[in-house]
Amino acid sequence: MTEPQIPPIGIAPSILSADFARLAEEVSDAVAGGADLLHLDVMDGHFVPNISFGPPVIASLRKATDAFLETHLMISEPARYAEAFARAGSQRIYFHVEVAPDPRPLAEKLRRLGVEPGLTVNPETPIERVVPYLRDVDKILVMSVHPGFGGQAFMPDVLGKVRALRTVHGFSGDVEIDGGITPETIGAAAAAGANLFVAGTAVFGEPSRAAAIARLRDAAERKAG
Repeated sequence: MTEPQIPPIGIAPSILSADFARLAEEVSDAVAGGADLLHLDVMDGHFVPNISFGPPVIASLRKATDAFLETHLMISEPARYAEAFARAGSQRIYFHVEVAPDPRPLAEKLRRLGVEPGLTVNPETPIERVVPYLRDVDKILVMSVHPGFGGQAFMPDVLGKVRALRTVHGFSGDVEIDGGITPETIGAAAAAGANLFVAGTAVFGEPSRAAAIARLRDAAERKAG
């Protein structure tokens, strides 16, 4: 199989690591510093053992920035709540294959709402779970930590899933990776075939967001296939 053309590198700062008391300013700083999009982690305290925020925060953020907003639903009932997040201003919504036995109806609904659908796969979940739906979602988010908490160490074993998507299944859509992404780990993920990278503390934990994003982008581009 001919290896697919991999989409461009993109850095997606996760606002969960930002200072929420200054969220508009934090987001503006990241976007001005070169962020390609913003990553919004929604947690329900059920699918993952933590709680974050809901549609009102996203609606407020939408008013504060023109940046592309992608929302990662780490929730047990994505079909029940996805429309609310779409209407709040999310432009891409990832939901977990672990809670969607048949992702197609929700993917189709999101497209009708004008939102890009994507599937997320946890570290323990075989990549084969998402393969039947690659034409339905065309964006895959591979978790490189256990979802629910920031600051976890990168799990390199998941890179086999990324490589399989590209080399075995010929997937040419966006492959995003989330968890433990730093200048030291992003290169291996890019070499495996990932092109979008969620970074929380690696961006918002640094004094210069522009310098942090530049370091990540440079490290990824040097190793990208």
